[in-house]
Amino acid sequence: MGWIFLVFAGLFEVVGVTGMNLVAKKRNSVSFLVLVIGFSSSFLLLSLAMQSLPMGTAYAIWTGIGTVGSGIVGILFYGESKNRLRILFMAMVLCAAVGLKLIS
Repeated sequence: MGWIFLVFAGLFEVVGVTGMNLVAKKRNSVSFLVLVIGFSSSFLLLSLAMQSLPMGTAYAIWTGIGTVGSGIVGILFYGESKNRLRILFMAMVLCAAVGLKLIS
């Protein structure tokens, strides 16, 4: 169950970061709500995941999902660079996360 909590924690991290971007562009109650719900849910799920997973592994996976997910959201919705090296490095982060899962 810890891994499921962790994946959803990472996805809500992406929601929180997207909320930060929305707040930076347009300060309204919806933007703040997305930010607060995203990060609150993310931290809650991360804490639940760390009850059964090692802290270092959980944190590394959580930040990896947040980093790569935010990069993908930026590419798809905000016109950020689709540079091949950028995508390669995001893939490397995902490979590292899978490696941590395999040895945990």
